[in-house]
Amino acid sequence: MPYQAAIFDMDGLLLDTERVCMQAFEKACQQLSLPFVKSAYLKIIGRNAQGIEEAIMSHYAQYIEYAPLRKAWMDGYWPIVENQAIPVKSGVINLLEWFKSQHIPVAVATSTHNKLATTKLKLAGLDHYFQHISSGCEVTRGKPDPEIFLLAAQRLNVAPEQCLAFEDSSNGVISAMAAKMQVFQVPDLVIPDQQMIALGHHIEPSLDHVLTHLKQHKEQVNT
Repeated sequence: MPYQAAIFDMDGLLLDTERVCMQAFEKACQQLSLPFVKSAYLKIIGRNAQGIEEAIMSHYAQYIEYAPLRKAWMDGYWPIVENQAIPVKSGVINLLEWFKSQHIPVAVATSTHNKLATTKLKLAGLDHYFQHISSGCEVTRGKPDPEIFLLAAQRLNVAPEQCLAFEDSSNGVISAMAAKMQVFQVPDLVIPDQQMIALGHHIEPSLDHVLTHLKQHKEQVNT
């Protein structure tokens, strides 16, 4: 497992934002007298703005147009994430500090818009760890396409094959694997199914477990 860089998804992996976002969507559905269908909502995870609209409207088009639904949703979501520090997921700081001690450059590859991603990371006190942020608004094709991970690797000037990629969502895992990266998945709201498990990437319950794995590997290499 030789690697020269690490690339992280953000929402649901570094920050516990997915639950905040889902709660805001559920509240918007209540305000608009719409059913909240969790299985339909979970299809948006890991997608950029276009993919989110497509996933939501595949179910909600029979009830409402996207614009008013999105407005009610974002009216509940944006005030939180633009002004409050979202809790950092377990193991994040220790893993980022370890990469720093190993002189491994790190970047973010997130489907979230660049400005909001920067705000979230700054409020959480994580922004100084990352050399670059590549966002969904900077690519033509969002996850599960590999474009965003390839962009992040290019900005780090590291070959994709020499990058570790960290994701929580299935769309993100497919994206990183298509970019030929070495992928670790730490599931958040969606547990990997058998089809995902069959891809053969690393699946860990937390980033604490990821750090233990990487340290053990380093010890084995050095002995």
